[in-house]
Amino acid sequence: MPVKFGFDTPILNTWLLLHQSFDMVLKVEEKEFARIGLTPQYNGVLMALKYKKGKVTIKELANWLDKNSNSISTLIDRMQRDGFVERMESKHDRREVHVVLTDKGKEMSVKAEVLGWKIINDVLGGVPEEDLRLLNVQLENVRGRAFAHLCPEESINEVKTTKKAGEMILSGKKRHASNL
Repeated sequence: MPVKFGFDTPILNTWLLLHQSFDMVLKVEEKEFARIGLTPQYNGVLMALKYKKGKVTIKELANWLDKNSNSISTLIDRMQRDGFVERMESKHDRREVHVVLTDKGKEMSVKAEVLGWKIINDVLGGVPEEDLRLLNVQLENVRGRAFAHLCPEESINEVKTTKKAGEMILSGKKRHASNL
């Protein structure tokens, strides 16, 4: 159970709330994705492969998921063992390996997307859209400041996705994330 702190210092309360919120959201994802045999990490890879444009390398997955290439490579090993993905050598450069969804991975990505949107709606669905927009601005500011602390010479890259990103299938109806 999280503890509600009553510090007089807003910056400290915000810091603790960021940590507690992340921890609670991760616990919700772990619990819900376990029901369909996935982890939040597997889901991240499934969604990245489903929506990233073109062929995807380990390095691109690592960048998109904000992880290092070694941990993504290990994750891909497990997902390949479980039949969700396969590695394919590039036709142009044998040193480059692409990761693709198998039929089982494609099937699971559909289930995971529906469940993922349910989680998002359960956690954020009661928050008015204007409040979400304001929260997004503030969280982007926090993320940017943290990133600048870690990598002062770099900028955050924007990932382009397919037009399907943000859509979901729920109860047989196609709905856009902004309609939640």
